[in-house]
Amino acid sequence: MAKKAKTSSKFSEDWLPIKSIQNGMIILEGNYLVTGIKIEPKNIFILDEQSQNNVIFNLRNFYNIINYEFWLIVADRPVDINLYLSQLHLQFEEAPTQIARKLVAQDIEKAELFGSGVVNAVDTEYYILFRDKSTEVLQKRVQTLISQLASTGLVSRQVSQDDLKFLLQNFLNGGVKNDFGTVMSNV
Repeated sequence: MAKKAKTSSKFSEDWLPIKSIQNGMIILEGNYLVTGIKIEPKNIFILDEQSQNNVIFNLRNFYNIINYEFWLIVADRPVDINLYLSQLHLQFEEAPTQIARKLVAQDIEKAELFGSGVVNAVDTEYYILFRDKSTEVLQKRVQTLISQLASTGLVSRQVSQDDLKFLLQNFLNGGVKNDFGTVMSNV
């Protein structure tokens, strides 16, 4: 008797061992949980040379004390300047002089260029993710990493559900957000 070939999914998402995303964690098959921290970027190149060296030295020490498997992820997110544009339009309407209106109009033109796709404006985001089967272990690691990064002069926080969804979309869809299968309503 011939075996029937098993139909394979066309979608890479179906191959991933992800059950769900809840409470700032990715829940995997096998009862593993993945969470982590998001690190706010800091431009060290505007600092003097000694300060740059201190930040690099502190980061090296920070990475060397992590004694478990982790993933360092760098991802680009398209810049959303809609709020900034709205504020500029309000400033334009309230400008007291023609010169001020002209300056604000020039700023609006520049901002619209960034939002148009002609300029590929992105925010670079930094994440450290890790996994374990214990929620308590994960929360302790998150708090420890946040405090250690604070001692290096960097600001960080635990990843949110939106952060985790963004990371998955970034890897699976090239950063393009889609709402396939999502029920939308105007409430």
